Amino acid sequence: MQARHIDHVNLRVPEDGVDDAREFYGERLGFGIEDDPYAAGEKPFFDVRLSATAVVHLWPTDEFEPPTATNYDHVAVAVEESIDEIEAELDAAGVDIEKSMDSPLGATGESPAVYVRDPFGYRVEITAQA
Repeated sequence: MQARHIDHVNLRVPEDGVDDAREFYGERLGFGIEDDPYAAGEKPFFDVRLSATAVVHLWPTDEFEPPTATNYDHVAVAVEESIDEIEAELDAAGVDIEKSMDSPLGATGESPAVYVRDPFGYRVEITAQA
């Protein structure tokens, strides 16, 4: 089997966290939100579009339990901007940077990255690929 890329990641969010998810992933981080089938009741989840070939499925549930150090660490998203551009965009959007690293090891080698938390406690690594 020859894998090409990660197609999607599934994350649970609180039932009442849909607007927070749209605001964080869509408005603050600038990713596309695809939620028409969810809003129409056709799917139990909505998508954060990372690229043409990758999404995060967000599943609202009343049984949501925040991630802990023993069951989740982070999801990493490689972006085209430089680390300086990433930090400036996050600052302008009011997103706190939890930590920065000069050269964490990822799928394509070492690249500078920052780590942020979404409204539900998930850590998101944003890696510069510029």
